[in-house]
Amino acid sequence: MGFKRFDPEDFVVSADTVTSTVWSGFQPSLDSYFTSSVQKEGTSGPYYLNVFQTASSLQGSEIQFAIAFGDKTGRGSVDFDTAVPGVSPSRTIYGQYRTLVLEDENADFTFGLNFTGSYFYAINVERARYKEKLFPGSMNLVLSSSNNQLNTLTLTDNSNEVSLPQYYGTMRAYQVISGSNGTAYKGNGYSYSGSYGLFLPDISTILLNGAALDDKSLPGSNGLNDGAGIGLGTNLVSNTNGDNNSRLFAHISGSPGNINGKIFALNSQETITSDFVFVRTRNSEFNYSENPSFISGSTGEVIFNYFINNPQTFPTCVGMYNDQNELLAAAKLSRPISKDFTKEALIRVKLDF
Repeated sequence: MGFKRFDPEDFVVSADTVTSTVWSGFQPSLDSYFTSSVQKEGTSGPYYLNVFQTASSLQGSEIQFAIAFGDKTGRGSVDFDTAVPGVSPSRTIYGQYRTLVLEDENADFTFGLNFTGSYFYAINVERARYKEKLFPGSMNLVLSSSNNQLNTLTLTDNSNEVSLPQYYGTMRAYQVISGSNGTAYKGNGYSYSGSYGLFLPDISTILLNGAALDDKSLPGSNGLNDGAGIGLGTNLVSNTNGDNNSRLFAHISGSPGNINGKIFALNSQETITSDFVFVRTRNSEFNYSENPSFISGSTGEVIFNYFINNPQTFPTCVGMYNDQNELLAAAKLSRPISKDFTKEALIRVKLDF
């Protein structure tokens, strides 16, 4: 067996970006939505609502995303203890995202330029649906309005409208606007109450501005609105089960879709780091083999006489070893290559991580 040490220039590192839909079955968009009564009525029900692509009782049903409602003062949900007003699941959700995103328990969420929102809806994509992060510009979420199923509001992020995202620490954030595929339908795509929310691709979360959705100025057909909401009607009564998670779910699942038939389209983005190793064989190298078809196992002699003066090999595999001659990786060639003293070979091996 022949060995040849690699040179430093034989190694090249490359990074490629791969995108794909986040939904089960590689569906480009979701067009059916189901919840689980067991989950909704369980201990997690007051905090979030899981959404499935098929009935949760069916085989193959998987969580696609979850809906949660957060309010700064705890409105819209029942207090944990009546002796401590305002401490409720909605306040817990608000505090959780404030810590996660703003990293400051005294800060407030700002939607758009200067609108401070005291309550929001969070859409969290299930972790099993993606590998690394969400892909900006791929979100198209269609919400039905409160009084007319033919009127819809289509939301996207503004990644195509800005040169740089906003940052919370090292976390990217884009504004949620009225539009599609990362572009506003009109102007900056904001509502009358700031932007429609925040798109946070690095934590697979979409925060929707509750005040913008509650606006009763209904959108026009196909989501081509000018700052309008959907009349969501968020319950903001203290110490009350407002079931706000289900309110938003009804507007997502009730959307008839836009002219392209998309209801909730969203892609993920993954960076794949690859190591390229260039295996270079000179004309004088690797022309002999210990294969039984080349050398007799009993006598150690070359089987065919013409291989003595004109040896020829047909490599099918490249092995990479450490200094202890331990095999670390093996690369199979798609077909054998012909190698002799008149030929040289350059083989590129790709290692993905």
